Parts: sequence; C-alpha cells; structure tokens
Amino acid sequence: MNRKALGLFLRQRREALRPADVGLPEAGPRRTPGLRREEVAVLAHVSTDHYTRLEQARGSAPSRHVLRSVSRALRLDDAEHEHLLALADGVERLPGGPPTDVPEHVRQLIARMPSTVALVRDARCDVLAWNPLARAALASFFGPAPREHNLLRRYFLHPDPAVRHLSGQDESAFAQQAVAALRRTADRFPHDERTRRLVTDLREGSAAFRTLWTRPARPGGRSGVKTVLHPSAGRLTLTYDVLDVPDRDQQILLLTAAPGSPTAASLRALAASVR
Repeated sequence: MNRKALGLFLRQRREALRPADVGLPEAGPRRTPGLRREEVAVLAHVSTDHYTRLEQARGSAPSRHVLRSVSRALRLDDAEHEHLLALADGVERLPGGPPTDVPEHVRQLIARMPSTVALVRDARCDVLAWNPLARAALASFFGPAPREHNLLRRYFLHPDPAVRHLSGQDESAFAQQAVAALRRTADRFPHDERTRRLVTDLREGSAAFRTLWTRPARPGGRSGVKTVLHPSAGRLTLTYDVLDVPDRDQQILLLTAAPGSPTAASLRALAASVR
C-alpha cells in the first residue's frame, strides 16, 4: 500500500469539497479549505480517528468496505475510486495506456441521438468519437489532425473557441478538473508514452497548466450548463451530462437544448444541414 500517496489523495479530495457539495450546512468561516476530517468520517460512517490515520499514513490497511464508504463521502467518480483502490492495494500501475477503441454499442448510441451533441473522450481528454451534430456544432474543434482532438491541448496550447465554450460557465473549474484527471491517468499509466508526451508538451508550453498540475484536485462536474458560440448559429445554450463508459476509462458527453428554446431550433437547423 502506498500510504503517503493514499493520504495525500484523500487530503486533496477533502480540501476540494465544500460543505454544500455534500449536503452539509456552512457553519461560519474555516481556518483551512474544504471539509473537516470529522465531517468526512461522519459521512463515511467511520471514526474520526480511523479516517485521520488514513490521511496521515498510519495504521493498518483499510478494508474495501471502508474505502467504498470514504469514496462515496468524498464524491469520487469511477476513475477516482479505482485510483483510490490502486493506492490502497498497492496494485502495480497498469501497462500500456488508456483504451482508445470506442465500443461499437457506444458509437451506435451516440449515432442514434440526432438532436443531441454527443462525443466520447478518453482518460487523456482525447475526443475519440462524435456524432454528426457534434461536428456541426463544434466545427472549429474538429481539425484534420487527430493529435489536436485533445481538449487539453486545444485549451492550453492552441486556444479554440469550441473548447473554451465547452468548458462551461466556470472555465477555471473545467481546467482544474481536466488537469486533475490527466494527473490520475499519468499515475495509473506511468509507462504510456502518449500520456507522458502530452504532459511534457503541456508543462513546457503553458504556465497555466504548470500551476494547475501541482494543485489539489477539484470534484468534477457531472452536469451543468455550457455555452457555445457557433459561427453561423450564434449563441447556443446547452445542458450537459457526463456518463461513464464502464471498464473503458472513457466518458460520454451529452449536450442538449431545452425544448422549445431558440437553441433547440438552432440545433434542428444544424442537424438538418448534416443529414
């Protein structure tokens, strides 16, 4: 078990959460950021001493039951939970890299959503698949070079309006969450040359990335509102949802418009243009 790495990961995730994120009341100013250890312990149904020992790399190895409870308390997503288990179990880091082949049933799923902007991204933030409406709505993102179909490269190294607007109303949160996800990927796949090259390019080419690379992880948003400025359709206000592809280290990003809204009409026109 990598006790120090486990403790650091738990502390970073705890400090990234606010009481409101987990349904707790804000009880005045706090001396340190994030939740208190005793609050996490209550949410995880473990003693404060037990949780504190986990963070401080002391005591015996935690059980799977405790890890699941702590994972739920800290609102970890599937990838973060697997990372937590790997740290706790001392599992050897995975060979190769994240899967890049999109399952056929996932491709068929997004293809059957003609009125939804749908795309699939992997653990490196490479966009692997998309439906026709995604290409039409995010036209400036889909260049000829697959290497540039990476949200982080386009955000930090080659600023693109499509990526900026895909980041939603809080660009800083998007950037920090995406960088934290890449850091987890680099930890899990230390021998993957593509991941190492991506991290190197970003660190060498972006001061903003270098700063975020050392910061604690923020909880990733699973839903919200994003705005896309399309060259012909204008401003598109879209609700997004993120779905995990089981056992693939991939996610489906779905963007939809409110029924009857101007954006819905614009999406219908864009969809008709690509049929």
